[in-house]
Amino acid sequence: MRHNNLTHGIGMNKIDLLTGFIIGILASILGSYLLITFFTDFDFINGMYAMKSEGKLGKIITLGCILDLVAFGILLKLNKELMARGVILAVIVMTLVSIFI
Repeated sequence: MRHNNLTHGIGMNKIDLLTGFIIGILASILGSYLLITFFTDFDFINGMYAMKSEGKLGKIITLGCILDLVAFGILLKLNKELMARGVILAVIVMTLVSIFI
């Protein structure tokens, strides 16, 4: 049974975009984790609760997205444009999350 290359390519595009999105979310979480553990006296979970009670959780998430810039640059350097778009999509989602927190 022959597969159409066009539909196979579209499926790969979605996987690359999803992979980039996951990379972006994980980079944001890692950035937030590093920010809380190195610059506060809290562990990650307690730091998240403390920052939320102080109204600073959105700022922590926003600063955590700095690692997304690194991921974006690396993906562009590797010619993974669709994955880089997924990282940008993750930044947009994290921005919306930080607005509503």
